[in-house]
Amino acid sequence: MYSVDLENIDRVNEHLGGGLPEGAIVLIEGNYGAGKSALTQRFAYGLCEAGYRVTLISTELRVTRFLTQMHSLGYKKIETHLLNEDLLFLHADLGKFKGKRELLKRMTQSKIIWKPDVIAIDTFDAILRNDATFDSLVRQDQGRDAALSIISYFRDMIGKGKTIILTVDPTNLSEDVINPFRSVADVYFDIEMMEVGSEIRRSINVNRFAGGGEQVGCKIGFSVRAGVGIVVEARSVV
Repeated sequence: MYSVDLENIDRVNEHLGGGLPEGAIVLIEGNYGAGKSALTQRFAYGLCEAGYRVTLISTELRVTRFLTQMHSLGYKKIETHLLNEDLLFLHADLGKFKGKRELLKRMTQSKIIWKPDVIAIDTFDAILRNDATFDSLVRQDQGRDAALSIISYFRDMIGKGKTIILTVDPTNLSEDVINPFRSVADVYFDIEMMEVGSEIRRSINVNRFAGGGEQVGCKIGFSVRAGVGIVVEARSVV
């Protein structure tokens, strides 16, 4: 297990049964604003604090906004992890590419991305939708084959002990594309939001958690709080 423990700060690691499995694909689904990025950032920070090395690719945040957001969540040592090269943060600036965009090819052929223990891609669906080859296959009704192709590469990586975290907005992908990722994911979360009065409540539905340590709840309630980060609010055990 790759521990994501932040001692005396939150109980995320405990509610995950000791962390994230080593050599696994972790799929986190959720609509826009569900908290996918905050959860991924929490995992990345916890992993660095536990002594692991992490690559975090963001399609939304540049490094200055990333640092600001991490500080707002209370993750104060983020610069130290960047300077010590525990964390490799990369911004995928999808807007600057012109012509044919071979994003997946560039990503898989970049050796430095895959050197750390854990590689997190937030959001992965944005890369898929902006990759010229992948998009062309989807338009030819070959979305499943396109998904299986990148999954094959991911399997090679997890065979080397890497854990890959993918965040996805399911409203942006067809079922043919997203279902293969759901099927192969060793850990499969989907985040749901519920509006109760003026409050938005979030919960992680744990659809699958293979290779874990202790038993993991089927539903984990959480909130995102300034200065505190991820706060686990409830747990249901099966």
